[in-house]
Amino acid sequence: MNMRWLVAAVAAAGLAAAVIWGGTNAPTAGRAAPGGAATTSSKALSPDVCDAGAKPANLNFTLKDVNGADVSLASFTGKVIVLDFWATWCGPCKVEIPGFVELHEKYKDRGLAVVGIQVQDQPDGLKPFVQEFKMTYPVLIGMGHDDLEEAFAPIWGLPTTFIISRDGLICRKRMGLHAKEQFEKDVLGLL
Repeated sequence: MNMRWLVAAVAAAGLAAAVIWGGTNAPTAGRAAPGGAATTSSKALSPDVCDAGAKPANLNFTLKDVNGADVSLASFTGKVIVLDFWATWCGPCKVEIPGFVELHEKYKDRGLAVVGIQVQDQPDGLKPFVQEFKMTYPVLIGMGHDDLEEAFAPIWGLPTTFIISRDGLICRKRMGLHAKEQFEKDVLGLL
């Protein structure tokens, strides 16, 4: 395990402890003050939905899915994207997956795309894992794509989930375990 992932594992454990025992729903760094808003070409987004300093997501990546097909992240442009970086060995990731399945099924017809990016695992065990957890949303193989992780850096632990607006702005970055209801609130503010 390289040093970056050792640091990430320690940070994830600390973040998980803070969430479990502290109940924190603290906003991400750089969140807009009340009254500020990030704007997109189509409408102004409330700071409760999209941080004022929201930056464009780099979706110029093509990854393999669990069946070996190429999937372009750019193909999800125009949808609200829940982009989840996770691993099969990650306990908090396993806790979040059923909530992502529910959100995907509930809102896919309204323009939601939940996309899982599996990192730090060899892809050979991924398909059975996806079947076991009944993951109905696209699951892509991120192993070996350090450039993708760097495009969304810093990713200091798993899970790390990005909420991306229809206009391609990274509205939220959520590190560690979060409840389905928090993600649903984020998504509903953008749909």
